[in-house]
Amino acid sequence: MLDILAITGPIYLCILAGFAAVRFQLFSKADMRVFGRFVIQIALPALLFSALASRPLGEVLHWGYLLAFTAGSLLVLLGGLWVAWRIQGKSLTESAYVAMGMSCSNSGYVGYPVMLLTFGPLAGVILALNLIVENIVKLPLLFFLADAGAAGSGRERLSAGQVLRETGGRLVRNPMIVAIFAGFAVALFQLELPSVIERTVTLFSAASGGLALFIIGGSLVGLETKGLRSQVTLIAVGKLLLHPLAVWVAVLLLPQLGLPAVAGDLRAAAVLSAAMPMLGIYSLLAQRHGFEGFTAAALLAATGASFFTISAIMWLMQHSAGWLA
Repeated sequence: MLDILAITGPIYLCILAGFAAVRFQLFSKADMRVFGRFVIQIALPALLFSALASRPLGEVLHWGYLLAFTAGSLLVLLGGLWVAWRIQGKSLTESAYVAMGMSCSNSGYVGYPVMLLTFGPLAGVILALNLIVENIVKLPLLFFLADAGAAGSGRERLSAGQVLRETGGRLVRNPMIVAIFAGFAVALFQLELPSVIERTVTLFSAASGGLALFIIGGSLVGLETKGLRSQVTLIAVGKLLLHPLAVWVAVLLLPQLGLPAVAGDLRAAAVLSAAMPMLGIYSLLAQRHGFEGFTAAALLAATGASFFTISAIMWLMQHSAGWLA
């Protein structure tokens, strides 16, 4: 258990440091937004590009991983959507944000540092694979559902074409998606980058891990969960328990269905990636439709609880043959 705490402990100490820095006014919450922009716009794209461009394409494209992570994520996404929309009677837009909280992991700010400490250099490839699924499959689908259900409050219902154009525009402007495709291109054509460029990219990518966790902690200051217990519980349980469970089942079923299997460390990485708390910008995305309240509360609860759930999942995998050494 101590070796697991050696991995998860530094992650949450960095988060605690960010929380304390804002709580005791060393930095403001506005500073966290500035730091966040640096990580999203520069540090993480540099990391993704470096991880992909420095490897042969065959070592980067793991179809089994993509299939398992996509299948497990979509199962939880659609299940959460159905429960919120059909059983709880919430609007389609609110239900989309419930499903987002249950199925979209914080692969960059929390996931990458965990993967780096657990799997070493493979962490960059894992991050790229997760971001492909999240930014090309899950988030476009959820944005489409949220916008399709939006009505009233002075906002006109968007047509399917308008929603698709908006989603496509977000993708082509996303620096991380641009970095992924640029890295794939370098790997595909086996280009050799000048050493000065390679070292510059490496310097920026090294800034992503600790700073990302520090930002998460600072962003949690002032968030409350009062009066939202049932909603927050549903989202947190879905994200921290059901999502990794669904991906674990997908990993096991793929070979039996004749589909590409998930090999080696990537089996554990897929499950751990699903076990991460939701996106750090979850409540900011929901703010667009006025649902920042329950999403911020869910983010706070799930991020805090994830220390125990991630540690427990890692312990279980360590004691299961073929999962985590």
